[in-house]
Amino acid sequence: MTEVAVIAKPDLQGKRLSFALAEDCVAHYPEFRDFFVRTFDLDRKGLAEPGFVRAPSGITYALVFIGRSGEPFPSGVEIHAIVDALEPLDGTILDRDLWLILRWMIGGVGAPWTVEDFDRTGRLYRVPTPPPA
Repeated sequence: MTEVAVIAKPDLQGKRLSFALAEDCVAHYPEFRDFFVRTFDLDRKGLAEPGFVRAPSGITYALVFIGRSGEPFPSGVEIHAIVDALEPLDGTILDRDLWLILRWMIGGVGAPWTVEDFDRTGRLYRVPTPPPA
């Protein structure tokens, strides 16, 4: 598996959500908000359920969308790994998956945002998990 894929709601029996990342101001860049609305049908679903993606590692992630009064929806997003209830989450895999999920988001948003610029920024700031070559 090489790409992030949007999936239907997985079976959560015996699983837990492990917090991974939050962005509390998605509306700061409306094109990101529009991407989430389009990709996860948020105009219809609203806050009813998270969006789910599967990373190349095979781990499923829940994107929990946040709404705030007076702000366009979604105003923020939290990303949670879905893992077995008592199992720890490998930080190296989590970092790699988050990098790939962010690349997927930026690719989906499109111009003026580019995956290449994101990769260059990661190298500039020496992100510990480098982007794929």
